[in-house]
Amino acid sequence: MTHSSQASGSRKLGCNERLEFLGDAVLSSVTADFLYSKFRREREGFLTKSRSNLVCRERLNELAVEIGIDKFVDSCGISQQHNSYIYGNALEALIGAIYIDKGYKHCRRFLLDRVFSRLKDIEQIAKSDKNYKSRLIEWSQRSHKEVEFRVVSEELRKDGAFFVSEVLVDGEVQGTGDGFSKRESQQKAARQAIAGLGIK
Repeated sequence: MTHSSQASGSRKLGCNERLEFLGDAVLSSVTADFLYSKFRREREGFLTKSRSNLVCRERLNELAVEIGIDKFVDSCGISQQHNSYIYGNALEALIGAIYIDKGYKHCRRFLLDRVFSRLKDIEQIAKSDKNYKSRLIEWSQRSHKEVEFRVVSEELRKDGAFFVSEVLVDGEVQGTGDGFSKRESQQKAARQAIAGLGIK
């Protein structure tokens, strides 16, 4: 539960990033297994998109707070007001720890009983799409538009690197976003662009 903002130098190995890396891979595997069994008539493209929707950073963060993980995370000033995903990352680290201690079967049981069971409508979530960057890129390909994402600033704060990104459509800025990762800032920029351009 120790975020990298609370570790420095040799103590970096004491943060949860390595467990998060492992937990992310296990989560992806369990989710793929779950969706493969649940949606027996759907094609690979649907399953891939559904997995992305189920385990997107936003949703993992929400689930982590519901479970109560946010009360145990040890971080240096990063809070929900920044829309950071440290609680979701901590959930992935927990999954990695369960995998090391108990193995895949226990991880699968934990995810099915304690995580996926909290999602009210799995089918609706699977068919939703919160990957705004992918949606914008898909739209641009259909509409023969040129889309470019670029980081306009990167600032090192005491609670981690902070990024500001913008997205250009045919050379014009259509959205800006910020966050504690490039991905987060680009997702926000894409979301703003989709809203501004009226993309359905």
